[in-house]
Amino acid sequence: MKRRLPFQVKLFLSLVLFSCLLLALLGTILFHFIDRQLHHDLGQRARVQASEIALMPGLADKIARRDLAGIAALIQPLRAQSDASYFVIGDAHEQHLYHSESPERLNLPLIGGDNAEVLQGKTIISVRKGGIGVSLRSKAPVFNDRHQVIGIVSIGYLTSYIANINISLLWQASLYGLALLLLLFIFSWMFSRNLKKQMFWLEPKDIALLVLQQKALLEAMYEGVFAVNAEKQLILINRAARELLAIEQSESELLGRPLNEIVQIHPAFLSHRAGQGNPRDHDQITVLNQRQVIVNRVAIELEPGEPGGWVCSFRDKNDINTLSSQLSQVKRYADSLRIMRHEQLNWTATLVGLLQMQRYDDAIRYIQAQSSGAQQVLDFVSARFTSPALCGLLLGKYVSAREKGVELTFDPACQLTRIPATIGETALMSVVGNLLDNAVDATLKAGHPAAPIELYISDRNRELVIEVADQGCGVDDALKPHLFEQGVTSKPSCGNEATGSEHGLGLYLAAGYVHQAGGSIEIEHNSPQGTIFSVFIPVQPTASTGARHEPC
Repeated sequence: MKRRLPFQVKLFLSLVLFSCLLLALLGTILFHFIDRQLHHDLGQRARVQASEIALMPGLADKIARRDLAGIAALIQPLRAQSDASYFVIGDAHEQHLYHSESPERLNLPLIGGDNAEVLQGKTIISVRKGGIGVSLRSKAPVFNDRHQVIGIVSIGYLTSYIANINISLLWQASLYGLALLLLLFIFSWMFSRNLKKQMFWLEPKDIALLVLQQKALLEAMYEGVFAVNAEKQLILINRAARELLAIEQSESELLGRPLNEIVQIHPAFLSHRAGQGNPRDHDQITVLNQRQVIVNRVAIELEPGEPGGWVCSFRDKNDINTLSSQLSQVKRYADSLRIMRHEQLNWTATLVGLLQMQRYDDAIRYIQAQSSGAQQVLDFVSARFTSPALCGLLLGKYVSAREKGVELTFDPACQLTRIPATIGETALMSVVGNLLDNAVDATLKAGHPAAPIELYISDRNRELVIEVADQGCGVDDALKPHLFEQGVTSKPSCGNEATGSEHGLGLYLAAGYVHQAGGSIEIEHNSPQGTIFSVFIPVQPTASTGARHEPC
């Protein structure tokens, strides 16, 4: 396989070739400009000299008398001071009266054929071939006292002399050009190397492949992703982000626009200060386009400590809450089944022992005692609550609490005829379950004989009320304003009663569900000790999140 030149080498050679062509073009233009300017300047210089000599006192008289020696004596000092190639004096008959370079041409005709205008009294500049070669010359008429043309003064510069001047100037310019070309070589190499470094030493085809891979990866992601530059202008957004944020425009229509024109977002969200100097923020809860999402934010650092933009990935917080709630609910069901199985095994072992000892009366009394308490709770829960899932949760919590040595009592006024339309069944079970778990933990931490936990659930008066009262270790006043924030927990100390079994997530999720339902959650001190959690959720009689459930 034929090996291709690296991008850096190709770029360097292209820049060098372009620089050489550019210098050659500039050199050609410069040469023609200098040559034209030199011809103009020398032509004017010859014109001035010819005009001044033609006006010299005594020259017209000497030409009229054809005083060759006098003319030579008059012109020779001027010739010695001039840079012209030759001085020629002729008469009105176009005969040489003086030639500074060829004295042998005296009395011979002037050569060039450009004397007609001069004899008419005009001063001219022309390029003609004379007796000693091609030259740039100027001719001026010499007038007598009667203003008649009696002679011609010709001052010329040989083209070979002009060429020598051009070559000298071109040589000097060539030295500067070579120095400039060397600088261009160095610049081209440094530029191509720096450009390759900015490209992370990748070839253009590798970059194109990475771009295609990135685009495919972004479109395949379930999470929404967008990126902005340092000016907070959108430079990337995937399909999932547009769907989650309800943006109908295509990606091409969004790129380059300020982010705040597309997404309703807090102004400080993408500031460097928002991360407290940390270029990475994970699992931050914020609101984008009136949708509560969980965001991961990573700075694009072109230089250390100088963000060149941000990349943000996000997912709907409701999805996370639902998943967390479902996992928590499954865990609670599993725990309840484990506890009930453990108790059932204990009851079975006791019953087997009584039967083996042939104490049948005691066995019958034991069965009646065990079934009596459980049946009472089952009958009460089934009669007062219409949700089968809630019935199962409460029975599981009752058995779980008894396993831990804590009594769960139900207020006789409990009733739930239907679940409010403002909250789903899963969310309601999460609220009740987290509050009960929190109360059990607080009661066990109290350190004295466990007092019963009281539960009250009622949907009377067009409002769902849930109250969980314990006589545990209570909640510090300083902690109460922050009790429902994510991550706030009392474990492992008992100074603070808090968020249940999810280490700072239980009460946070419960409060979130309550607030989404338009309700409120309150915390009060219980007498003589402990805490009362009260939840108030409005009921909408005309709508329901589900049909009425059959009793358990």
